[in-house]
Amino acid sequence: MTKIAVLGTGRMGGAIAQRLLAAGHPVTVWNRTASRADPLRRAGARVAGSPAGAVAGAEIVVTMLADPAAVDDVLFGPGGAAGALVPGVCLVEMSTIGPAAVRSVAGRLPDGVHLVDAPVGGSVPAAAAGQLRVLVGGPDAAVERVAPVLAALGTVRHLGGTGSGAAAKLVLNAALLIGVGGVADALTVARAVGVDRDTALDLLGAGPLGAAVARATTSDADFPVALAHKDLGLVLDELAGADAPLVRAARAALAASDPTADIATLTTREQP
Repeated sequence: MTKIAVLGTGRMGGAIAQRLLAAGHPVTVWNRTASRADPLRRAGARVAGSPAGAVAGAEIVVTMLADPAAVDDVLFGPGGAAGALVPGVCLVEMSTIGPAAVRSVAGRLPDGVHLVDAPVGGSVPAAAAGQLRVLVGGPDAAVERVAPVLAALGTVRHLGGTGSGAAAKLVLNAALLIGVGGVADALTVARAVGVDRDTALDLLGAGPLGAAVARATTSDADFPVALAHKDLGLVLDELAGADAPLVRAARAALAASDPTADIATLTTREQP
């Protein structure tokens, strides 16, 4: 079994850590809010007091954090993990931070420490069931090393060099959020023309927006509006001015929504 450290045990990071524990790996965890690691302690994980303490002795280090600033702080800030990484360790960056940030992290790691970017498609239930889509970028040898561990989480797809997994995740999230926004607008049309919500959702679910309808009506997923807004900001940063009006419209709709709510609330917002 592989000694693993997981930095960031919010809902998704916690589900990933639980899955790795269930696969038999020794797991050490750290979270900025320490109480969030309590369920993992009860499940058999060791809980560390700092990122650096968590990675001591680890062969693979997983980061699942909110944004590029959080990744930078946890790795390179005071008590950060990067200074405690030794040659041969592989950092698996699973946060949604975009390819530019991933390449920046890779360039700042100590010599001999390898980085694989591996953001995922799917939410907490998929993580718990080992049914995530793991979007992997990185050198072949590093990817081959971590692939058996990542396989416990779902289907692993190696997309290319460093940053390619992070890039693919932005594509998926852009499509998801545009789709959910499209469902929201279609429901607005339905209200205006007198088609009830359930009928509209049934009709939309059988068409090209079927996957977006399924996501917009689920009750067990967790993708806060604030993180979705951040993700589309990363998309726009990568576009460098290229025209993407639907991305911009979806981000504007998110900006007007409750940042703590799930993205499904786009389809339930009150209309004037």
